[in-house]
Amino acid sequence: MITIIDFGMGNLASIKNMLKKIGIGSQISSDIEVIGKAEKIILPGVGAFDNAMTNIDTLGLRDILNQKVIHEKIPVLGICLGMQILMKSSEEGHLPGFGWIDGFVKRFRFENSDASLKVPHMGWNLISTRGNEYLFKGLEDSKFYFVHSYYVECNNSDNSLATTKYGIEFTSAVQKENIYGTQFHPEKSHKYGMQLLRNFATLT
Repeated sequence: MITIIDFGMGNLASIKNMLKKIGIGSQISSDIEVIGKAEKIILPGVGAFDNAMTNIDTLGLRDILNQKVIHEKIPVLGICLGMQILMKSSEEGHLPGFGWIDGFVKRFRFENSDASLKVPHMGWNLISTRGNEYLFKGLEDSKFYFVHSYYVECNNSDNSLATTKYGIEFTSAVQKENIYGTQFHPEKSHKYGMQLLRNFATLT
């Protein structure tokens, strides 16, 4: 059973529906007791970094998420903003993220390079994976759907699991031990997203 964390800022139903389509059980919850029993966690997110962290703290979810992810080491997948809040900080705000991965979040800036590139980066784009990582099993050089104005920079390149080119080459997926993140939306990425979520669901 995958627990999708409801902190008021994600495509919760879309993720749950995609998981249902591939036969994976899931539940949506912001209840600390329910999260405490989670076997795997998805952190969705659409919106602003500070709003996400404020909601998480207002709901009292930071401690239980730290417990599950850092101490119990259950698999967690952050999606879009949900990946960005895995980092220490963001140019989008002032509040700290979870800091589970040593990295920060920057805004795309193309004014002095290629003004034809629009922000946000929106639509389908290729990913290049680092190697034979299980999350991307069967998905080497696949396309996924993106909608974002900010991107992650990892201080440790080993945490960069996949990259994508949009004006610059940026990290589009991350990993550190049991912690995973995708800048793209697997729940909007059709068969490719289904395969990625299937891979996540079968992580051990």
